[in-house]
Amino acid sequence: MNSGYTYIVSNKNRTVFYVGVTNDIYRRTHEHKSGEGSIFTKRYKLTDWFIMSFFDLITDAMTEKKH
Repeated sequence: MNSGYTYIVSNKNRTVFYVGVTNDIYRRTHEHKSGEGSIFTKRYKLTDWFIMSFFDLITDAMTEKKH
């Protein structure tokens, strides 16, 4: 099984937050910073990273996201 990360990003005004899960944190960071990825994160310009947590199993990361 793959490892994974949960993460929280926001816009510069801290009015919108997004909690995500990924198995490649470097790729996902680039996607957020460059406006690629989901329509939601692009629309609200979610580029500021707050926290990320590593999990040995991506299923554990998904479970953490739900809490």
